[in-house]
Formats: sequence, structure tokens, C-alpha cells
Amino acid sequence: MDKKIANYIKTHKELILSRWKSEMKEQGDERFVRVVSNRVFDGASQQFIDLIVSNLMESNEEFSQRLHKFAENVVHIGWPLNFVTQGIRKFNEIIFHGMSEEGVVTRENYMEFTEGFDKWFGPMNDEILSTYTSTWERTVTLQKIALKELSAQLIPVFEGISVMPLIGTIDTERAKQIMENLLHGVVKHRSEVVLIDITGVPIIDTMIAHHLIQAAESVRLVGAKCMLVGIRPEIAQTIVTLGINLDSLITKNTLQAGIEAALEMTNRKIVGVEVES
Repeated sequence: MDKKIANYIKTHKELILSRWKSEMKEQGDERFVRVVSNRVFDGASQQFIDLIVSNLMESNEEFSQRLHKFAENVVHIGWPLNFVTQGIRKFNEIIFHGMSEEGVVTRENYMEFTEGFDKWFGPMNDEILSTYTSTWERTVTLQKIALKELSAQLIPVFEGISVMPLIGTIDTERAKQIMENLLHGVVKHRSEVVLIDITGVPIIDTMIAHHLIQAAESVRLVGAKCMLVGIRPEIAQTIVTLGINLDSLITKNTLQAGIEAALEMTNRKIVGVEVES
């Protein structure tokens, strides 16, 4: 039974790949399919089919190595888990349908072939999903660590003036880290004015606004003033729509405008200097 399935897959590999790509593009998430280029999608699809075929011919160790490489690749390009599970199921359907069309699967041996497919695809399906999930979890953990290390640092730009650039989505855990870094930096750099730059924050909701207001209040309690800069038009519209009250915060639309205002607040200003020719 396994030999018949293996022979069909090996002799119809290109046809299976073509059908699989076509049907997965039709059924896949439109946003994902649109973002991933045809070259990347074709390459990952070929790798996926090769992975399943290799399970027929390679040792467990070789298959495991190929599987881990595939998992790392699809996690990197952003294949969702449901896309992977659909892909495995669709591959199964294409093979079974193709073998039925050629008369390999008949009414007489239908149950026997069904049991053969389950016996072959079941363990492989479990192993693929397990490896994909562990790879995805490891990737997300590493990204969180990197984001934590790279973001939310208070940077002194002038005497008494510091900037904290924020990048990416802010959740409760990050908000706590921001607060700690902010208060520690204000004391360390003896900041009089702190600018929180949200240019790189894609979304501002009620929870994030609440954390920013808390941060501003904490800065005020340690003797400094807080300013929110980098408010883009779409962010301003969201803040108004949600009814978020930022009256306790000084706001500016750009970092440059914020620095100019901070200089005025510390009795300084930027002046032009004429250079003698």
C-alpha cells in the first residue's frame, strides 16, 4: 500500500505541486498570499512538497533535518499555522483524488487505502505541526527579547532634555519596562524635560494612552516635565474618536517641534549662526 502511494507521488510530483499551489492560493488568506511574492511562495511550496516526498525515501534523521529547515523557512516568511494545516490536508486530498481518477483507488480497496493514508499521514502531520509550533514559539520569544533590549531607552540629547523613542506595539509588559526605564533615566540623566516619541508606534488605544498618562505623571513626581511627540494625523484621529483625554500631557506632532519646545521650557532656543566667507 505504502509503495503504491509513494510511486504515485514520485511519478506525479510536478502535477501535484501545480494543483497544490493553485488550490492553496485560492483558499489561502488573501492578505498573506498578496504580501508573499510568487517567487517566495513557489519556493516554499516546492520545499513543502519535497518535504512530504522525502518522508517516503529518507531516514528519520534526514527527514527530521529537512523538517526543521522547512519550519524555520515558513516561520520566517510568515506562513500561518492554519495555512500549514490546510496544506497538509490539501496535499492528502489531491493525491487521493488523483489515485482515484487513475483507478488505483477503487470501491473495493477504498477502506484499505484510507487506512494506509491515515497510517502514513498521521505521524508525519503531527511531527510537522509540532516542529512548526516549537519553531514559531522560539522565534517569537527571541523577537520579544530583542525588542526588549533595543527599545524604550532614555537618550539625553541636550543638558536637561532627554528623548525616549518607542517602536512597535506596546502591551502591558512593555509598558512596565518603559515606566522603569523612564524613571531610572530621568534620575540618571537629571532630565528636566522628557520627550516620549511615539512616531514608531502603529496603534494608540485606550490602554496605551493610559500607560502614557501614568508615565507622564510619574515623571512629574520626580521633578521633570513630560512631552508626547510624533503624533501622526491618524493617531490624533484615533485619540479623538476614543475620547482619550491627554490634557495632562504636552503634545507635539514631530520630534523637532518637541525639542524646540523643550529648549524654550529650559530657557534656551536654537539660533542661526552666520559664517563669514
